[in-house]
Amino acid sequence: MMEVLKGHGLRYASLLHQEAYIGGKWVSAASGKLFPVTNPANSKVIASVPDMEVTDTEAAINSAYEAFQTWQTTTARERSLLLRNWYNLMEQHKEDLALIVTAEAGKPLSESRGEIGYGSSFLEWFSEEAKRIYGEVAQSPASSKELFFLRQPIGVASMITPWNFPNAMITRKAGAALAAGCTCVIKPAEDTPLSALAAVDLAEKAGFPPGVINVVTTSRANTPAVGKLMCTSPKVAGISFTGSTAIGRVLYEQCASGIKRIGLELGGNAPFIVFSSADVKSAVEGLMVAKFRNSGQACISANRILVQEEIYDKFSEALEEAVRKRLTVGDGFNKEVNIGPLININQLKRVERIVNESVAAGAGVVLGGKCHDMGDLFFQPTILCNVTEDMACFQEEIFGPVIALKKFKCEEEAVNIANASKFGLACYFYSQDVSQVWRVARRLESGMIGINEGLISTAEGAFGGVKQSGIGREGSRHGIDDYTYLKYICLGGIN
Repeated sequence: MMEVLKGHGLRYASLLHQEAYIGGKWVSAASGKLFPVTNPANSKVIASVPDMEVTDTEAAINSAYEAFQTWQTTTARERSLLLRNWYNLMEQHKEDLALIVTAEAGKPLSESRGEIGYGSSFLEWFSEEAKRIYGEVAQSPASSKELFFLRQPIGVASMITPWNFPNAMITRKAGAALAAGCTCVIKPAEDTPLSALAAVDLAEKAGFPPGVINVVTTSRANTPAVGKLMCTSPKVAGISFTGSTAIGRVLYEQCASGIKRIGLELGGNAPFIVFSSADVKSAVEGLMVAKFRNSGQACISANRILVQEEIYDKFSEALEEAVRKRLTVGDGFNKEVNIGPLININQLKRVERIVNESVAAGAGVVLGGKCHDMGDLFFQPTILCNVTEDMACFQEEIFGPVIALKKFKCEEEAVNIANASKFGLACYFYSQDVSQVWRVARRLESGMIGINEGLISTAEGAFGGVKQSGIGREGSRHGIDDYTYLKYICLGGIN
């Protein structure tokens, strides 16, 4: 791995770790077992990391629990400075971190650079928010009493993060937890553990004390048992998970026995609505970003594309031209590439199945529709037309570079179709009608809405969904809420 990345300009080989991080030490699994990490662009093994089990995870939780006893007493300023140190180091090493993301996740290097900037922004944001965790003084009903509300850290926070944004999903969670005074046990996705280990290497250099941040790496086979312990351990106060709704539901059930604090950022099925008043060029630009970022492997990726019939032909022609001319499929290390591979064979088969089932049900193929000859995990950028609501491409989250187009007649129809989903993470719509903008924004059943904008993710925004897309919010000032509890203090005997 080192030789490959050095060939692409890696400067600091010390960021590459093939050990986990527990209690301030780089460690192997107690069993000595390893599992491979591969580059999805060519399926070559780039590293092997510890295949940790329940025993290893328990050690990480114990370490975090012990560290919390002192970490919770640190001042907001102390925590702020450490987070700022971490942010500064992330900025200094951003190119190396981006190279690692591309090597294990396959995304184009330009997108990996964007992710590192996005990930770092959460550390900067929460370094500032650490000093703004305010309490309250309430008006007492009696002159002999004073009433206070304090916000205090919940304790050890378990974090299970996904492969599609292997750096940013860690900083978004850990930044908030550390700012609040919590300690962390992080389990990165088995496909992309190297980015987590590199980020924590910099956290260690930033000065975080041993045990405050821990990383447990584990294979897919050991993940269920490790995840269960992270939910059920009496030393864990809360869990944050980003991933599928199916897995989120399992973790939710496991947390119930201990009444744990829980934050879930789950699946989506985002509608992208183009009304007749829209600026078509702008709408096409927005869809290209909202759909093809990370080859469509994003929970807020546009999934159901609804276009009003008056401008459908104009929009679809402009979209087809943009996809044909502007998307280049290949290895993310190649400068001209902007569509990389899917993460693994299961994801490729899922996308292929969804497209095949939709075509069999009557959808037309405007572009693509098949696996790409670039390699085993590549799929052609695809546009499907004549789509109906009951097709797989509308019912399921695609998580691939596939656009599914459907005409609609009126605003009421579009909103009803958009809301006809068990998910409610993100929605997008384009309109130049101000009254329509407010009407539709109010009616859409979604935690986040992009209006005339295809890129909505930012550290300042409150990221999260409604319905089966999750619980809680990440980023913004609300991102710290999951990691604090409110303590009511009644001080009597004043007179």
